[in-house]
Amino acid sequence: MNKYTGSNFDAFLEEEGILEEVSAKAHKRLISLQLANIMEKNKITKTNLAEKLNTSRSQLDKILDPENTAISIEVLEKIAHAVGKKLHIELA
Repeated sequence: MNKYTGSNFDAFLEEEGILEEVSAKAHKRLISLQLANIMEKNKITKTNLAEKLNTSRSQLDKILDPENTAISIEVLEKIAHAVGKKLHIELA
């Protein structure tokens, strides 16, 4: 019998000890996709965004990398401002 039958996916991830890691990666992937959509819609290139942030294109690629979850709220605020948006964070 499957010990996970009837449980939810979060319970499985928590039991495996990887809930926070998986959640962080999912949130970062979502942020990266949102930024890509905003940049495409507003015709903002990575080079232009890097210039607005006073950083290099390679550093911006690291920031936008969906797998890189080590990004500060301060950096997210700067990116949001640079693309004409506001950062909104909510605990649910």
